[in-house]
Amino acid sequence: MKKIASFTVNHLTLQRGVYLSRRDALQNGEVITTFDIRMTEPNRQPALSGKSLHAIEHLAATYLRNRNDWAGKIIYWGPMGCRTGNYLVVCGDYKPDDILPLLRDTFAFIAGFEGDIPGATARDCGNYTYMDLARAKADASRYLDEVLANPVTEYPQ
Repeated sequence: MKKIASFTVNHLTLQRGVYLSRRDALQNGEVITTFDIRMTEPNRQPALSGKSLHAIEHLAATYLRNRNDWAGKIIYWGPMGCRTGNYLVVCGDYKPDDILPLLRDTFAFIAGFEGDIPGATARDCGNYTYMDLARAKADASRYLDEVLANPVTEYPQ
């Protein structure tokens, strides 16, 4: 089988950052853009805890879909299976610089979140007790301060 694009990225040198993962043209001419929101260095830093990543997923997806300026463009926010980051999929042709203000706002929201995690109930989530808000806030704060302040946006060669 042909190797998919995300498996051609050199994970041995990949840094934390915000990367354009792919652009896909739909039959109607619209473009779907996928971003790699890399929160840890693969194979060199510990992966995010599953509980933190799950809480980040609930908070980011809810926040993004409630932003009047972006709600209609957000297709998906979700964790990478390797637990080193997330994917953000949006409708439109965008570059990392276009979404940096949105990501800064999103991670600031997560870092400062207080209260019940949206959708963290047995009715709304298939594993609602598998979340760690304190760790999610710490991970979001670290990413905001250490990465989004001056992000890497080009994949290594």
